[in-house]
Amino acid sequence: MLDAFNRARDLGAQGLGAQGLSWIPPNAIGFALIAVAILIAFTLHNTVVRFLRRHLGARFPYAVSLLGTARRVTRFALMLLAASAVLPLAPLDQNATTILGKSLLLGTTVLIGWVALVAAELAADLYLLRFRLDTEDNLLARKHVTQVRILKRAVDTLVIVIATGFALMTFESVRQYGVSLFASAGVAGLVAGLAARPLLSSLIAGVQIAMTQPIRIDDAVVIENESGRVEDITSTYVVIRLWDQRRLIVPLTFFIEKPFQNWTREQASLIGTVLVYVDFTTPVERVRAKALELVKASKLWDGNVASLAVTDVKESSLELRVLASARSASDAFNLRCEVREKLIDFLQREIPSSLPRVREAAIVPDRPA
Repeated sequence: MLDAFNRARDLGAQGLGAQGLSWIPPNAIGFALIAVAILIAFTLHNTVVRFLRRHLGARFPYAVSLLGTARRVTRFALMLLAASAVLPLAPLDQNATTILGKSLLLGTTVLIGWVALVAAELAADLYLLRFRLDTEDNLLARKHVTQVRILKRAVDTLVIVIATGFALMTFESVRQYGVSLFASAGVAGLVAGLAARPLLSSLIAGVQIAMTQPIRIDDAVVIENESGRVEDITSTYVVIRLWDQRRLIVPLTFFIEKPFQNWTREQASLIGTVLVYVDFTTPVERVRAKALELVKASKLWDGNVASLAVTDVKESSLELRVLASARSASDAFNLRCEVREKLIDFLQREIPSSLPRVREAAIVPDRPA
């Protein structure tokens, strides 16, 4: 290709004189050849991808989706391959060849890291196809989704750190930083290690959470008197979706170092509690029968636990506690509200004397002296 181009340039120079192609610098010819090769690779890749999508989309939809996920990395790989193939043929001087060679080596390092990230993503998606979170009993799905997400982020972090270290070692001027990143040696390595300490702590905490699983995706938790559900677990923090759609951002290490409540650790079902305060003269058995009737008539009750007991005696009232179980945390909350409202309505209509009353001591007037 290069010989044909040079012969054409010489013929053009002979035929056109001063207006020929001999004035073009060799480096410009070399860069032009590399650019044309990259453009051809880019066009070829897009053509092949469109062809495969058009002819395989109906028969192999998942394969086409995988192709769509990996299309950018495969396009970059083909362009890098084309540039590497043309580089030995390009009439470049020593400096330009060295710079382009270093650039292609850097691109290869980036490509390897990128391929590792895409492979981890595809493997995680393929593994999670067997599990669904939008079902009633999703404990097993939440367990595996949590493990895969946390481990994938840990793998991504390690791949990025390793690829960055090799990329820095490609150039002489910054090679020591790449060595420091790997060996943590010298002042630069010490500073980098100290700066990366929170990241490493979070990474280790993430691996611990993935293995022991004190929390999972979609778990119902109570943290700092705030109740909500685990929406996402990143490599450094956890996103809690609160009941009013706010988001509570909690560091990952919090779940290793401090106590918190997990309402769905072993199972999704919960026992809701309703506290009602009544007068001492209240017929407890009648209220108990009504409370059990309300619980069992509700569609939110799961059929396991339903009871009423006197749990405390105050100075002016009795404390009645109603227990009712439900299939999930949201059902338990709604069941508590429903039972509370209907039980208060029953007391107001049927036994108004059972409502707590404030007894004030009689005030005796002072006697005249």
